[in-house]
Amino acid sequence: MQITTTPPAELTSAFRLAISHFSTGVAVITTRTQAGPAGMTASAVASLSLDPLQLLVCIRTDLPTRAAIEEAGCFAVNVLGDAHEQLALHFATPRPDKFAGVEIREDYNVPVLGDAIAHFVCNVAAALPGGDHTIIIGDVVDCDHVPGADPLVYFTRSFSSLCKQSTHARHAYDLHLELMM
Repeated sequence: MQITTTPPAELTSAFRLAISHFSTGVAVITTRTQAGPAGMTASAVASLSLDPLQLLVCIRTDLPTRAAIEEAGCFAVNVLGDAHEQLALHFATPRPDKFAGVEIREDYNVPVLGDAIAHFVCNVAAALPGGDHTIIIGDVVDCDHVPGADPLVYFTRSFSSLCKQSTHARHAYDLHLELMM
């Protein structure tokens, strides 16, 4: 039994709208080659395995950062916090030097963003085709995080943050008081 399919143009549009309702974290993928550092904003990042420790990132195949990761053989995933929307936009926009004015930790062979709420340093284990993207599997060789930090979230093509119960309750209380006056 086969499923009836939607015409490709309609399906692409429907897919974009539907997948935008899958919330994700936001990360900056970085690496360094002989030509210098390279980086880009990504939301297609996932934990893959605990034994061995692996994660995966999906990068559009024609992007310079994908080629740089292939050349370097290593990369970092820098998880952004809820106050880092401008940093996400900075690395999502083509520019001559994406690292100008950005605080970098130099503890590793790859750039790790000083403002990241978590980071994972990886060696490339495999690169697999995935349509117009490359699925890069990384062996995690180091990682760290900032306790208590909240992530930047991408949902319905917009950046947002998690709704904390205490903040949400305070806003509801303030709104209730305002409406009563």
